[in-house]
Amino acid sequence: MTLDIRDLAFGYGQRTVGAGISLSLAAGEVLGLLGPNGAGKTTLFKTVLGLLPAKAGNVLLDGKPLSAWPRRERAKRIAYVPQAHAALFPFTALEVVLMGRAPHLQPFASPGHRDRRIAWDALASLGMEHLAQRAYTEISGGERQIVLIARALAQEPSILVMDEPTANLDYGNQMRVLSHIRALAGRGLSIVLSTHNPDHAFQVADRVALLHAATIIALGRPAEVLTSAALHQLYNIDVVVGSIEGSSARLCAPRTTTLDSAKGTGHGP
Repeated sequence: MTLDIRDLAFGYGQRTVGAGISLSLAAGEVLGLLGPNGAGKTTLFKTVLGLLPAKAGNVLLDGKPLSAWPRRERAKRIAYVPQAHAALFPFTALEVVLMGRAPHLQPFASPGHRDRRIAWDALASLGMEHLAQRAYTEISGGERQIVLIARALAQEPSILVMDEPTANLDYGNQMRVLSHIRALAGRGLSIVLSTHNPDHAFQVADRVALLHAATIIALGRPAEVLTSAALHQLYNIDVVVGSIEGSSARLCAPRTTTLDSAKGTGHGP
């Protein structure tokens, strides 16, 4: 299943946040979206999902305007992992994941054995089956984030939209989630994700889009797009992009560290 964004303008109410956005997402592709806070990434995602109306342009799902898809059919094909989720009721983690089966149920129907098995498998695929009977209100923020990813997988979508999926995770869980993202893409799932970490984009993305002042300033393969100049334009910081001995992974680091600066001013150790 393909997703095409054509000359999209988006925003809230009377305010236009961004315009002229054109992107495409092919089957099995991971597209990374990078941009500073306030660049409009979350608003763009909500518009792509149909949660906010587009101000201009089109979002096409398999060549068909998103607005022409019934909500239930849309939800069977595209799933969303938000940055955070307020925990108000003590549902178990498995019950939260099971909510992802809602688009596949008839009105007022209860989940059946197959739905529960799919929910369990989604949680287990992320190595979090031990959380199944834990109250969602009592697990850590990082664990909640992984449960939300499992909930999205339980929808059995073709397209997964992930808003900073590793933001609240420790390093180990960040690497596990990124590994799962690549594995899911290998099974044909199309994924668009936002991140503030260019190293993560190098690790999992097939292509990268840079969002600055609510417009796309660069789009292409990570090695072509994530340059020192482009990252300086995005984040106003000088960085070095390269690799380290023993690894083929591309990495970013500040050109001048705090320690170097302290030594240079005579305040270092």
